[in-house]
Amino acid sequence: MYYFSLFFSLFAIIAQAPFCNNASPEIETTLNEPLNNSHMKLGVFSLSLSVKDLKVSKAFYENLGFTVLGGKMESNYLIMKNENTIIGLFHGMFENNIMTFNPGWDENAKNTDPFDDIRTIQKELKSKSVELMSEADETTSGPANFMVMDPDGNVIMFDQHR
Repeated sequence: MYYFSLFFSLFAIIAQAPFCNNASPEIETTLNEPLNNSHMKLGVFSLSLSVKDLKVSKAFYENLGFTVLGGKMESNYLIMKNENTIIGLFHGMFENNIMTFNPGWDENAKNTDPFDDIRTIQKELKSKSVELMSEADETTSGPANFMVMDPDGNVIMFDQHR
């Protein structure tokens, strides 16, 4: 009963927030404006999860309705999908979980066009003084990656496969 009460208390607070129906017309106008055409096209989003046991994790996520989209057990990673949600299970490749964007790909690992090349995204972030943890070689083309860390210590990888 406690959680039920807590849920409705939170709902009541959220309903009074400025982004809800009773928001001022100025805020609604700002929120409903079309996106600027210069926004970055980051591609499909997924979570790259560092797992202790790939076989156990695969079975767990299959119980949640995920199916294998790519990767191999022998290669110590699997890419899994449930509708439009993508996760990567990685064993022994990195220490913490990583948020991942794949420019040029959709949720089925199919090419999208147009897309923003990873080097363009990197240059844009650098121009906004975003500190990079690693960098893609801007003199190359094709597959590359780079990483940033958000203000809360979450690692975000931009990983282009084409």
